[in-house]
Amino acid sequence: MRRALIFDPFAGISGDMILGALLDLGLPPDWLREFVASLDLPDVAVHMERALRAGISCGRVVFDLPDEHAHRHLRHVLEIVDRTPLPDAARQRAVRCFERIADAEAKVHGTTREKVHFHEVGALDSILDVLCAVAGIEHLGFEAFFTRPVAMGHGWVEIEHGRYPVPAPATVGILEGMTLTGFELAGECTTPTGAAILAEFTGGLAAPPRFTLEASGFGAGSRDPDDRPNCLRLIAARIEANDRALYVVQTDVDDMSPEYAGSAQEALLAAGALDVTSMPVGMKKGRSGLRIEALAPEAAMRDVIDALFRETSTIGVRSWRVERPALDREEEVIEWRGQRIRSKRVRLPDGGTRVKPEYEDVAAAARALGLSVLETRRLLDAETGAGSRVPPFGGYGV
Repeated sequence: MRRALIFDPFAGISGDMILGALLDLGLPPDWLREFVASLDLPDVAVHMERALRAGISCGRVVFDLPDEHAHRHLRHVLEIVDRTPLPDAARQRAVRCFERIADAEAKVHGTTREKVHFHEVGALDSILDVLCAVAGIEHLGFEAFFTRPVAMGHGWVEIEHGRYPVPAPATVGILEGMTLTGFELAGECTTPTGAAILAEFTGGLAAPPRFTLEASGFGAGSRDPDDRPNCLRLIAARIEANDRALYVVQTDVDDMSPEYAGSAQEALLAAGALDVTSMPVGMKKGRSGLRIEALAPEAAMRDVIDALFRETSTIGVRSWRVERPALDREEEVIEWRGQRIRSKRVRLPDGGTRVKPEYEDVAAAARALGLSVLETRRLLDAETGAGSRVPPFGGYGV
């Protein structure tokens, strides 16, 4: 059993809603006060309270902040993150949250992440939301993260750039590949900060169909509309580790040369993917694109998604759970003509077996013996029966 945190943004998600829900879920108030104090940000204080949202009692976190008019770039925000006392893994999560926002804003405005002005998201309250959420989730000790569909809302919102439609373009960009809902709700339900934290932790992974409920917590949004309880629910759960349960992680890009697909595939495999494929696809406006798809166990999902963001030009991924019936397999090693050859032996349902030598070892033997790889494989099959019940050059899917 693993401890899981399930986000339920039925009315949207924001940084302060996450913090309030963590508080309601059991994050110690004294710990949060001490963490904020450790950030060494002058004239910053944190207040925690209870708030009602359509009759639901919620946690609420409010920061007292100095007046400031700073328009920070990404590097300025990351300098603040670097000074925090977070463990390295948590610090990197916080960095990736802000990088997600910067990349989405850059795409909207046709610029680069380095040149993006962090207006609302660069303010101290948003920086504190990210840092405290990342640290608080780690403090509570969750190992796996999932989300239910994200409510977005509709209407207009006033931001630094002017009057923008809801959902804001950058928020939509951050949540690419995730399931969205709640477009009938009035106002902005999901903020870029909330979207970035959600995307970073869950990657859009849907909540498992079954889990053991431990506790739940509600975090209040700043508004109290009449049409809904404006709060976020976080669910602490225990889930069974299922070796047969895997996830497909997929992204399409139209701004990356296909020659870089090879290095991306290598990075995904190194991150724990069991298999990686790429293929050409037709994308909007007639553009040619590239689809990269990985099959990953749940334990490797976070690393695989991180590798996709790091090694490709994508700013969003899709994922879904799949089942993989698989045959039992084992590795064996034989000595052949003085060469060490690893093989994969698979047990078939009828009790038989089939064996496939590892290509890398066949190629190494070919070089050592001065033969072609093709001839080496044929001789190996003939002299050892290594190719029993599998055609030459056959492979195994996963």
